[in-house]
Amino acid sequence: MSRAIGLLGGMGPAATVDMMARIIAATPAGGDSDHLRLFVDCNPQVPDRNAAIAGRGASPAAALAAMARGLERQGADMLAIACNSAHAWADDIRAATTVPLVSMIDATVATILRDHPAKRRIGLLAADACLDADLYQRPLRDAGLEIVLTADQSGFMTLIYGVKAGDVGTDARVAMRAIASDLVADGAELIVAACTEVPLLLAAADSPVPFVDATDALVQALVAEATR
Repeated sequence: MSRAIGLLGGMGPAATVDMMARIIAATPAGGDSDHLRLFVDCNPQVPDRNAAIAGRGASPAAALAAMARGLERQGADMLAIACNSAHAWADDIRAATTVPLVSMIDATVATILRDHPAKRRIGLLAADACLDADLYQRPLRDAGLEIVLTADQSGFMTLIYGVKAGDVGTDARVAMRAIASDLVADGAELIVAACTEVPLLLAAADSPVPFVDATDALVQALVAEATR
């Protein structure tokens, strides 16, 4: 019997819907009853993670913990966060609940090390909060890998906030492809979409080097855990 997934979402809403759709697509099912049960709290009022990490805004810890408790009460057997940066408060979520949190960070790093062991220079497309919290840099450095960051982080953040405002048009897609190409020009051998808004603008087919999508890595880990 499969186990239910509780998804902390709304950071942003479009990325949450994207993750839900991917969970459905990744689940082996012959009909409705074969799919996984999802409990989703799509809460766009969670305080901004980038402002919080920078010391310019309220911490999202209390909101995330409350969401996690609510999902557990509804019947979730495991939790996941549809936001990379919110993993900076993963310990607050774990402390508030008794069910496991499946980490997007852990799933993505494991995918990189398993599927691309020869790649040593990792181009990281991540939001300010994710970078400032060292969520990916630390485990990747511990694995002996080098991190390549965009020289246009402010432009990247403009694109991310644009997605949150509904801009996934051609110009935004072209701009995100250009940022990925610049990472490759700076020596990146692998691109990591370490923000859940990135794959709404950039697909593996758009990347000039191998591409690891954190959303997909988490989805694969969740479906495996829920169905094992």
